Amino acid sequence: MILADTHLLLWAAQRSPRLSKKAADQIMAANQQRWFSVASIWEATIKHMLGRKDFAVNPGALRRGLLANGWRELAVGGEHALAVAALPPIHKDPFDRILLAQAKVEGLTLLTSDKIVARYPGQVMKV
Repeated sequence: MILADTHLLLWAAQRSPRLSKKAADQIMAANQQRWFSVASIWEATIKHMLGRKDFAVNPGALRRGLLANGWRELAVGGEHALAVAALPPIHKDPFDRILLAQAKVEGLTLLTSDKIVARYPGQVMKV
């Protein structure tokens, strides 16, 4: 069971060449249960509104597309928010930190292309 970080979701949805073969293989594995976080949709919405070129996506269409393609949506809950406090201070990005906490609490493997995020202990896989 995987939780994809926001950039991997965007790259997969856009069929971007930035999505590595390793990431695509993990995401598309036939028996893989794929999750995306509400935090990723929130991040995509905020950064799209700010005009960031790497977030040139309609967040609503992204969410609908993920759901239509069998992804499961993971809401952010209080337990996730509290679990952020237990994370070492390796990375300060609040979106990445909540994804890490969610993966830990839910027993998911966080897939990321971010080498800093990949330094966290636990179920984190750099792809």
